[in-house]
Amino acid sequence: MAAGIPLARVTRVGLATLAVVLVLGVAGVWLARALGLSGSRAAAIVSIASQWIAAWAVWTFAGAIAVHAGVLPGYEPTLFAAIALGGGLAQYHFLVRGAADRARAVFVGAQLAWLLVVMVQNGVV
Repeated sequence: MAAGIPLARVTRVGLATLAVVLVLGVAGVWLARALGLSGSRAAAIVSIASQWIAAWAVWTFAGAIAVHAGVLPGYEPTLFAAIALGGGLAQYHFLVRGAADRARAVFVGAQLAWLLVVMVQNGVV
């Protein structure tokens, strides 16, 4: 494994992070509905943040497995924060203006952009 981190630890951390994101997401939705704020800007921020945290967890997990399996020579997730920040802001912009379909398209497009970044980092493209 790259950087001396055992795959079992990466797996446990990835699954624990995913579980925390899911629990916090459910709690956030419950709280917003209990307060009658399910359509509020705060609910949109929580929703978008949980999507990006889950995406980070999945990409990190997949990257660690790919490095461990020898598919990729390395996985460097540092730029993901910049893509997540820009994508999250654009996603929020569209979501609060009622364009949920465009907000989803931004999220998917940013994931494809991250895939391209990973491929460029590893010399695939």
